[in-house]
Amino acid sequence: KHIRGRLAESLLFLKDTYGFEDDNMTIKVYLSREDIANLSNMTTSNAIRTLSTFASENVIDIDGRKIRITDLKKLERISELG
Repeated sequence: KHIRGRLAESLLFLKDTYGFEDDNMTIKVYLSREDIANLSNMTTSNAIRTLSTFASENVIDIDGRKIRITDLKKLERISELG
């Protein structure tokens, strides 16, 4: 998979593994950008850039280490297409 697909797949993995907080959007685990990059098998700078792209596309919302999935269908589609 390409970078976008790998990162989307990692975010979905985190959602499935740890679940959501009470708002049913925020993933219930807080990882550093480096941890997310390692999970997605990419450099930290690529992970940061791709997370920012996802945020600008309104797929996710980032608040420090908190990641809210705002468009789950779109994230799943990015993961499938790779």
